[in-house]
Formats: sequence, structure tokens, C-alpha cells
Amino acid sequence: MPYLIAPRTPLTPEQVERGFDYLLALQMGGGASVAGRAEADPALAFVLLRLAEDTVWPVTAVSGEEDPCADSFALDEVGCALLSALRDWARASPTTAALGIARTIIRFTVNVIPDPDHPDTADTLEAMRDEHLVLAHAMHSTPGAHQ
Repeated sequence: MPYLIAPRTPLTPEQVERGFDYLLALQMGGGASVAGRAEADPALAFVLLRLAEDTVWPVTAVSGEEDPCADSFALDEVGCALLSALRDWARASPTTAALGIARTIIRFTVNVIPDPDHPDTADTLEAMRDEHLVLAHAMHSTPGAHQ
């Protein structure tokens, strides 16, 4: 349901780096390695929420390229429900939401979008970071880009 996704200002390269630094630290070192980061940076939950939207939505949304079926609509609704719950959590408690949103992104990456070229989840997250950085640099280096 693309109409439920409001237009958003693109993440800056710095936000992309901050979000993926948190994800990679959690993936490689566990919860102790990220302890206190969300409390020190409450905006982190919203950066992670944006990364979750960019990760979940393209995989679960009904594609205009294929013939829709009941399963594709069900997957679309699951993606919408997941993102809606993460948005509510981020709004209600940004400092506690960051860790949960990050774990959701990691779990989604492991179970739904494994990359055969990057069998290690950290490698997949690094590849995703690189893709997001390219887009962020492109969006923020063009004339009239969002600041």
C-alpha cells in the first residue's frame, strides 16, 4: 500500500553511516557493543526506522512488474503491519526502539533477503550500507537537494 508511505526527506550520508555503524556493531558484537548509544542519540531510532522502511518495503510491497495474487497482497500487508509497529515504537520510545528496530532489520536481512554473494550477514549489511551511501550522496550532492 504505497499510499501509506509518506514522502520522506532522503537520509544524509552521515545518517546512513550512523545507522549502519549501529547495525554492524550489534550484528558483530551483540547488545553490549551498542549499549548506551540510543540513549546518547535519540534520533538514532528514526534513522534506523528509515533504514527498516528502505529494507522491508521493497521486498514486501506489491510489485507493479508481476501479476498480483493473494500471497502478494498478504505479504504487502505483513510489511505494512511490521513498519507501522516499528513507527509506533519509535514515536513512543525512541531510546528503547533503536535496539529493537536494529534487531528487526538484522533478522529480516538474515531470514528474508539473504545475499548469496555475501553469506555472512555483516557482509550483506556492509553491501546494503554501500548502496544506501551511493543514493544518499547522489541525493545530497545535486542542486536543490534536501539539507
